[in-house]
Amino acid sequence: MDELPIGRRVAYWRSRRKMSQQVFADRLGKSKSWVDKVERGVRRLDKFSVLYEIADILQIDVQLLHGKDPERRSDALNCIDQVEVEEIRSALERYDSMSAYFDAAPYPPPLADMRKAVNHAWLTYQYGRYGMLTRALPKLLRDAQAADAVYGGDDQGREAAHLLGQVYQIASSVLRKLGECNLAWLAADRSMAVAQRADDPLLAGIATTRVCNALVAMGRPRPALELNVRIANRLAAGGDNDADPRHLSVYGSLLLQGAMAAARTGDSATVDDLISGAAEAADRLGGDHNHYWTSFGPTNLELHRAAAAVELGDGGRAVETHNRLDVAAFNALLPERRAHHLLDLARGYAQIGDIASAGDMLLQGDRLAPSDIRCRPIAHELMSNVLRRTRGAPPPPIAELAEHMGVGV
Repeated sequence: MDELPIGRRVAYWRSRRKMSQQVFADRLGKSKSWVDKVERGVRRLDKFSVLYEIADILQIDVQLLHGKDPERRSDALNCIDQVEVEEIRSALERYDSMSAYFDAAPYPPPLADMRKAVNHAWLTYQYGRYGMLTRALPKLLRDAQAADAVYGGDDQGREAAHLLGQVYQIASSVLRKLGECNLAWLAADRSMAVAQRADDPLLAGIATTRVCNALVAMGRPRPALELNVRIANRLAAGGDNDADPRHLSVYGSLLLQGAMAAARTGDSATVDDLISGAAEAADRLGGDHNHYWTSFGPTNLELHRAAAAVELGDGGRAVETHNRLDVAAFNALLPERRAHHLLDLARGYAQIGDIASAGDMLLQGDRLAPSDIRCRPIAHELMSNVLRRTRGAPPPPIAELAEHMGVGV
């Protein structure tokens, strides 16, 4: 793409959008012959206004047409690449609800289709298939934004807002994992605003955890801790909430994410207090569930206990926590949760100097959910650490994984 003339780039993105030359020409208000000449390089594109209009129709950043395209990673099958980042950014920069105030918004897919697409996106995330997810997200964002803009304040409008809030949360979660923290914060912030229109305090509560995770990733754990605890207190169990598994799951998740933020500040007393509160919610819940896509329950609570120990620099405690896990319950969790924990455990082993076990945890995590190991900046840092501290040549499986990750000593 870096070497292609601008007309060929237009043709490339038009093809990616599955538009014929005629459809593209109609949307642009030009003739098919005009489009054909541009794409063949016979006609120059030298007006910025036309470039911006083309970029808007193709739903991409204009910089992808004018200037060099962002470099694609060699492991784009499993990791996000910068072209997809720019597509997601462009989708997040849309304001369909405001446009609909002045003019008709694009007609969205039926809500039943949207529900299926959002559920599929959640499962794609929780199975750790980040490359597949990031390629689907731009269209999903645009469709969900259009639905939210078109449907009014009735039940359909609230459902559309609910679905859009979920899509923003999915986007925030995967972008944060892949190191795009500013975009993750933007998507999470949008999810909180939309949750109010959906009239669902639990959706707003779990959206809060996405905002706080993004803040922590940006080096702002203190405000993340305060926000998590404040919203958890608003949703504190009591009365009918004691028996509502969805409420318990969101409440417990807020406490767990608060504990992770507290661990980043080095506040071990607050970590223990918040995990204890989450443990009470998990006990009342009575098992591991996935309400509001939280994966909350006794097992996930122990994974957070181990992760918090790693953040506090106590790798030994993290290993001890892992060794107490119910193996069957752990194996029943979805791949993203297990791979995430194995990465935390690898960090814990590295903290206590057991580099061989740290490497083994990376290998196990890679077998479960390759994207969670090969694509995350924190995993790259850990692999570099493992390679530096390994005496002699690393074992062949570690060397091969490091090569796949693009990590050297």
